[in-house]
Amino acid sequence: MQVYLPIAEVSVNAFLLLGLGGIVGVLSGMFGVGGGFLMTPLLFFIGIPPAVAVATEANQIVASSFSGVLAHLRRKTVDLRMGTVLLIGGLVGAGLGVVIFNYLKALGQVDLLVKLCYVVFLGVIGGLMFIESLNAIRKTKSGKPPARKKHNWIHGLPFKMRFRVSGLYISVIPPLIVGVLVGVLAAIMGVGGGFIMVPAMIYLLGMPTKVVVGTSLFQIIFVTGFTTLLHATTNYTVDVVLAVLLLVGGVIGAQIGTRIGVKLKAEQLRILLALMVLGVCFKLALDLLIMPSELYSVGASTGH
Repeated sequence: MQVYLPIAEVSVNAFLLLGLGGIVGVLSGMFGVGGGFLMTPLLFFIGIPPAVAVATEANQIVASSFSGVLAHLRRKTVDLRMGTVLLIGGLVGAGLGVVIFNYLKALGQVDLLVKLCYVVFLGVIGGLMFIESLNAIRKTKSGKPPARKKHNWIHGLPFKMRFRVSGLYISVIPPLIVGVLVGVLAAIMGVGGGFIMVPAMIYLLGMPTKVVVGTSLFQIIFVTGFTTLLHATTNYTVDVVLAVLLLVGGVIGAQIGTRIGVKLKAEQLRILLALMVLGVCFKLALDLLIMPSELYSVGASTGH
């Protein structure tokens, strides 16, 4: 069933869009990631213009993340205080990201630079997560008790705050920095930033995995919502028809993903997310290295 997308100006199979939204919703519920790092390239592949894909996907992330948060709130696995600190940094980062995006756009190489950012971030984080998860699984199988978290340089920073749900008493500076970085990524690459935030919250801040997922989704809702608002009011690139189809699939998928995530162990969740991240990184790197079938394209000038 073909549906015409008025802003994207292309016709796409409605069931394909519902399926893509559902897949990303499952990822959102399982791992606490918005799923934009996967959905945005997929929308490129089915012919959606990059500007429309980035803006509309940010909108879809809001809904799938909201659905996932509701499920986690019922299980009391959301640290609202930590989420608020991350959110403050995220809103600042989103504003900064818009400025950086405009600068890259003026240079005329924004598409290439965004794809390179994807490859670098996904490759480094996916590789580190995969290695760490393998080591954790080996230790679990060997029967050794997990090592107690040691105090590091983060515990010596000022402006400490107690996060009771996460069982932490740390400085607010690291969460703020993580939030700013995620906000910048949301504005530049159209992603929720969960693939950065989840590892940072686990390995840098030392939060329990069961609390990380819900807290990450809580922050992603507001940052991607703010990003969507900026795109809708300045670039007019949010396609409502595309957004609705992705939203329906995403909301349903998030509930399924949350139930799956509860049944899996923390190490299994991390290694699955690592494999997903590395897979997307590999595909994007191939697209940059392999010569395209058509070297030139003809289209209306949009200023990109």
